[in-house]
Amino acid sequence: MECEIVDNTWNHEHLAWHETMELHELVAFQSTHLTVFKKKLPTIQEPALKALYAETIKTLEQNLRELLKFYPMAPTMARNTSPDMTAVEAATLLGFLKTAVRNYAIAITETATPQLRDTFQKQLLGAISLHAKVFNFMYQRGFYPSYNLEQLLANDVKMANNALNM
Repeated sequence: MECEIVDNTWNHEHLAWHETMELHELVAFQSTHLTVFKKKLPTIQEPALKALYAETIKTLEQNLRELLKFYPMAPTMARNTSPDMTAVEAATLLGFLKTAVRNYAIAITETATPQLRDTFQKQLLGAISLHAKVFNFMYQRGFYPSYNLEQLLANDVKMANNALNM
């Protein structure tokens, strides 16, 4: 396997595993929210907020188009099953809970009041537990094939394309 730098560009046969997983996380997160934002846009009445949603949608569409170009560089790829709306809805929950866990962990490091820290810790453990339940729901139904990189990436591509084509 050859690796070289040419004109400040790193040339390699494929993406590294860790960056492939970061790519997966970003595509899955943005695809899920793009779908949600597109469904919500027609119901927003306030013009400035509606414009912000439209701008966010346009930005996420561009982000996904740019990120999808890297999928052929993933260590392995297969294109098979498409996620359904249950998968999107579950992924929305999973993304929320992942963010909640991160936010609670950060909040704990900023907390000086012992009672508030205890409350944050209790709620952090609850968010971790709920995250595990949502993950298991998705895993058991094939929506999050975390042990099958090819299927995981194929699901990302289909979910992103579904969101872009709405």
